[in-house]
Amino acid sequence: MQKVNSEQIRNFCIIAHIDHGKSTLSDRLLEYTHTIEERKMKEQILDSMSIERERGITIKMQPVRMQYKAKDGKDYILNLIDTPGHVDFSYEVSRSLAAVEGAVLLVDATQGVQAQSLAVLDQAQKQGLYIIPAINKIDLPNARPKETKEEIASLLGVDTSEILEVSGKTGAGVELLLEEIVKKIPAPNIEEDGFKALVFDSVFDSYKGVIAYIRIFSGEVKKNDNIIFMRQEKEAEVLECGIFAPEFKQKDTLFSGEIGYLATGLKDIDSVRVGDTITLKNNPAKNPLEGYKEPKPMVFASFFPQDADDYDLLRDGLMKLKLNDSSLSFEPEQSEAFGRGFRCGFLGMLHLDIVKERLKREFGIEPLITIPSVSYKVVLKNKKEIFVYSPIQMPDQSQILSMQEPYVNLEIMTKPEYLGAVMKLLSQARAIYKDTKYLSQDKVLLLYDAPLSEIIIDFFDNLKSATSGYASLNYEFSEYRETELVKLDILVAKEKVEALSRIVPKERAYEIGKMMVTKLKEIIPRQLFAVSLQAAISGKIIAREDVPALRKDVTAHLYGGDVTRKKKLLEKQKKGKKKMRQMGKVNLPPEVFYQVLKK
Repeated sequence: MQKVNSEQIRNFCIIAHIDHGKSTLSDRLLEYTHTIEERKMKEQILDSMSIERERGITIKMQPVRMQYKAKDGKDYILNLIDTPGHVDFSYEVSRSLAAVEGAVLLVDATQGVQAQSLAVLDQAQKQGLYIIPAINKIDLPNARPKETKEEIASLLGVDTSEILEVSGKTGAGVELLLEEIVKKIPAPNIEEDGFKALVFDSVFDSYKGVIAYIRIFSGEVKKNDNIIFMRQEKEAEVLECGIFAPEFKQKDTLFSGEIGYLATGLKDIDSVRVGDTITLKNNPAKNPLEGYKEPKPMVFASFFPQDADDYDLLRDGLMKLKLNDSSLSFEPEQSEAFGRGFRCGFLGMLHLDIVKERLKREFGIEPLITIPSVSYKVVLKNKKEIFVYSPIQMPDQSQILSMQEPYVNLEIMTKPEYLGAVMKLLSQARAIYKDTKYLSQDKVLLLYDAPLSEIIIDFFDNLKSATSGYASLNYEFSEYRETELVKLDILVAKEKVEALSRIVPKERAYEIGKMMVTKLKEIIPRQLFAVSLQAAISGKIIAREDVPALRKDVTAHLYGGDVTRKKKLLEKQKKGKKKMRQMGKVNLPPEVFYQVLKK
């Protein structure tokens, strides 16, 4: 097979805020380069999961290889990695940045620069990538190309004439963008150190085993070669190698500078780790590549199977998802109330929602989920420090000396007219003001420190409501700070429901307790007896609501006669309801837990 000239390879990704048109622009690039036949073309073709297409968001990075004949007459190989835009999937973006030499910074001309664009741009610049700025959606009537270009120019320190104008919808400016990619993004830098490839993603195939997505930094690999995973010290044989077109397309050999895949035949999912370096047994590399920092989970929730017999099914489902989503973490957990399950770590609430939905669709599992929390640092009276990931683990209040909760650096970008509403929302979230920066006449950046527990659940929705959808938000962990916290228990029919317990600030315990029992009253199915809902701290009831009983008309079959007949039946029903109230149990369906935690 003819060797690929690395000088004519361009590896790049598209980075942007959520809903700025990355996937639509990728469609136009695939169309223009004739990578996909016209009859097979559909919208958001790189968003392969049904959940991505339904929600209109990218969850998984997706590589694709394009052939492009440039105006200089040369044929180029363009390897594009389409990346997610939501802050919860920033780890996916960081992995794609390590596999490429350049990035297209795409900004919506109707919305301008957003907070998450700034965060990803900062990552790309730290990696030393060449940045090609472009504004998208120029065809829309409410587009503001001039103002958006000025924002980007001040951000990157470039002239506005260097910023491209494109439309992912109509295809305008796509050819110019391709030419810029060929001219400006550098060719891969080839190392001389045996065979060396970075694993930037992986999937599991029941026939081919673990399939590793790789970027080759030196050497070449072909079918039947013996490979070694350097950090895991695991050996395997290449069953198949190839490229992304965007589906898997077999190729005899992969050369340095290329992006492709290797089918390893390994059935042990833990054998292949994202960030590992692959080398050849007969052409080994001296040193492994740097790899990736392990993502730090920000939100924790426990997943339990509804049927104890489904425990192994839930474990296998989580293991297969972790192979495809390395930012997911989980470990076994035992609960008195729910039996065996897993404590899972997520990067945010959207990440949790997506994992829950994928478990349901791909593996047919609908788990019980406890209310999400963050990890708290607890200092005991014997000076020992422990981390508490769920209210079930919290020691008795009498043993606790102090508690610390995680704080984040919060960046909110909005319009000046919404400043008052945003600041009011932040004060309710116990946030601490740091700075205000005016990026342009109609764009302001607010910098705050805030407790992570206040941000993870519904803060983003409230922020969008307060700013008519104009605000954007980004956050990253900063430190643990001491706070007075208590464990809030929820009792349903006088029985404690561990899955609804929460760790909350002492000054807001009554407010949160009242909100939870009120919400539960709306969503718990009514029973044949009245159900009490109580919020308690250390056994003391601080809030209460009652779910009224369903009334069964026991006198419906009577068609007359003395009134005492009716009274007799009603009295009998009253005694029955009293007995049910003492003995009756309430079975909470799994959607109840999820609706409460979303609230």
